[in-house]
Amino acid sequence: MAKIAVIYYSATGHTFQIAKAYEEGAIAAGAETRLRKVRELAPDEAIASNQGWYQHRLETQHVPEATMDDLEWADGYAFGTPTRYGNVSAQLKQFLDTTGGLWAQGKLANKAATGFTGAGNAHGGQETTLTTLYNVMCHWGAIVVPAGYTNQLLFAAGGNPYGVSYTDTGTNPIPGEILTAARYMGQRLTRVAEMIAAGRERLAIEMSAAPA
Repeated sequence: MAKIAVIYYSATGHTFQIAKAYEEGAIAAGAETRLRKVRELAPDEAIASNQGWYQHRLETQHVPEATMDDLEWADGYAFGTPTRYGNVSAQLKQFLDTTGGLWAQGKLANKAATGFTGAGNAHGGQETTLTTLYNVMCHWGAIVVPAGYTNQLLFAAGGNPYGVSYTDTGTNPIPGEILTAARYMGQRLTRVAEMIAAGRERLAIEMSAAPA
């Protein structure tokens, strides 16, 4: 059984909906899961000034905050963030920036990782956000699991080969095609994580040995 951590930041709830769909897909594939949000950095007055932001904060008080233990525990990761000027949100980036201890111990290497994102318009930085996120995964030595064009249903969700993404048109909830793609990617991540986990110990030993 693969262990999958779905770790996200969401202000008004769109990314949260997709995160839940990733978890549902992972569970359907037989994974043990942890759904975690990262710590909010915005001041209370900024959140209170936006009704959707404030309401979502209240509605997700039950979701635990992500910790380093969640990263060490998992065989695979799905990271979610809205775009911020074509980049990862400060909240998720701050969490990733605290992983140096695990990285130094090699505890983030040889694990499956994917990402998902959204923006307010169709060319609002979804692809650059995902590729920027994957820079971190490469430094970890994780195995990036992109969506590619591995299933026809991904085209109905926009056909982003880097990962599931959405365009915020004000629709709530998120369109079904996007959630279906997210569930598929939760399953895909789980299957890849299972394969990597099965050979992780051997892989770590071989990679640590001096070249012949």
